[in-house]
Amino acid sequence: MNVFSAEKLSVGYGKKIIAADISFQIEKGEILTLIGANGSGKSTILKSILLQLKTLSGNIYFENKNIHEMKRSEIAERISAVMTDRITPELMTCGDVVESGRYPYTNSLGILSSDDKAKVREAMELVGVGNLFYTDFSCISDGQRQRVMLARAICQDTDILVLDEPTSFLDAHHKLELLNILKKLVRERNLAVIMSLHELDLAQKISDRIICINNHTAEKIGTPEEIFSGDYINSLYNLKSNSFDCMYCSYELERPRGEPEVFVIAGGEVEIYRKLQRKNIPFAVGVIHENSIEYPAVRALATEIVTEKSFEPVSQQAIEKALEIMKRCSAVINNCPAWGTMNKKNSVLMEQAEKCGIPVYNSKK
Repeated sequence: MNVFSAEKLSVGYGKKIIAADISFQIEKGEILTLIGANGSGKSTILKSILLQLKTLSGNIYFENKNIHEMKRSEIAERISAVMTDRITPELMTCGDVVESGRYPYTNSLGILSSDDKAKVREAMELVGVGNLFYTDFSCISDGQRQRVMLARAICQDTDILVLDEPTSFLDAHHKLELLNILKKLVRERNLAVIMSLHELDLAQKISDRIICINNHTAEKIGTPEEIFSGDYINSLYNLKSNSFDCMYCSYELERPRGEPEVFVIAGGEVEIYRKLQRKNIPFAVGVIHENSIEYPAVRALATEIVTEKSFEPVSQQAIEKALEIMKRCSAVINNCPAWGTMNKKNSVLMEQAEKCGIPVYNSKK
């Protein structure tokens, strides 16, 4: 059963609609991630489903009950959140901040039971800030604040966790650590997580389903395999064709412009292509197999490419085409450490470059 759903939701500020006709549902044990360009409305959608912003139209349901008919205290026991808004509590320790996540369960005096205190300690240890319990919240780093706020949301002990860019301010180690914690919570506590992410590689790895916010609506909803295929991400973020590679979830900068000055014999590491790009040297590549690990970077960065079908030996036709391009270049770089069965004919390019007096360099030098 869907634990949370939205139907034809329109969100914005005042009468200004930021995103409209948003419909989705999420089950327990699932991670649903919003992606999209800055300003597309991801944070506005999250604030609206938390009732921090008034929805302009549509309905939000928690287990088939309209969320607008629920008491605030009831919502606080079901949904917790970590938003990007900076909080500046005065004279509060990190422990005090995390303890506030238990207030929905306390009496009017806000007195925590021994069970409440145990949940606070457990949550802080889980996200790696147990040692900050007595530390002034205003004296810790942005990354530590992010983890303290996550601990606060965790100890609130809800069915749904809403996170707006939870990896902001975190270094690589703590980004991965946080997402591993989320996966563990989803698996062990059967939580439903709704969040926004800017890091597409992380969204691809952690999400069960992804909502793509574009053109003021949920343009596409699907599994990571469905979203990260073809040229869709380039379209979603208005990137130049081939700038983003879905297989490796990586970006490449703009290719150098102009006629190729260097011909690279394919068959080795990717770094030589990025080095030529950094130096703004237009280059051609051949003969490269379409299943090669180099291929995505070459496709994005090279001015001209001569390819061969996956798992097929380099053909004479491809060699002749590569030779034609190579003879227009002023230098050749051999990026192939050894010739094998499939690329053996590429050695002809080396031989012909030397016969034509074109300088040949090794990519390792």
